[in-house]
Amino acid sequence: MMADKKTRVFLDASVFIAAAGSKSGGSSLVSKICSGLHFSAVVSRKILLEAQINIRKKLPSEALLRFYKELDRLNPEVIEPLTKENLNNYNNIISTKDRHVLAGAIESKAGFLITLDRKHFKTEAIRKANLPVKIMTPGEFLEFVVEKYS
Repeated sequence: MMADKKTRVFLDASVFIAAAGSKSGGSSLVSKICSGLHFSAVVSRKILLEAQINIRKKLPSEALLRFYKELDRLNPEVIEPLTKENLNNYNNIISTKDRHVLAGAIESKAGFLITLDRKHFKTEAIRKANLPVKIMTPGEFLEFVVEKYS
């Protein structure tokens, strides 16, 4: 008998940075959930690089080690780089610097995009765009998981 297909969860760099900074916070818990029975993590190389650069810049050295260990445990699917055409589809919805995150989540057919970036992802333009991905903060995602699976 085949197992149920896991729901793909696209993780933004902000989630990795927060998880590296606190192993007991919501972002760390999201990471653990994404390597469980119901969910699998999806990222892009650009997001992993952004997370690594920011962790090095802003957090103590043990945070970088925690990031690498977490990445090894999580073993996320890393999507192919997006084309300029893919990215341009989202020009009217989100700022240029965040397009790759939104496009990555949608193009990878993720059910969820988890981000701490409320300023750019919790906007009227995104709400009105009727996107095929649910955009949530780690806290909102954790509430969803508790409601659905408890």
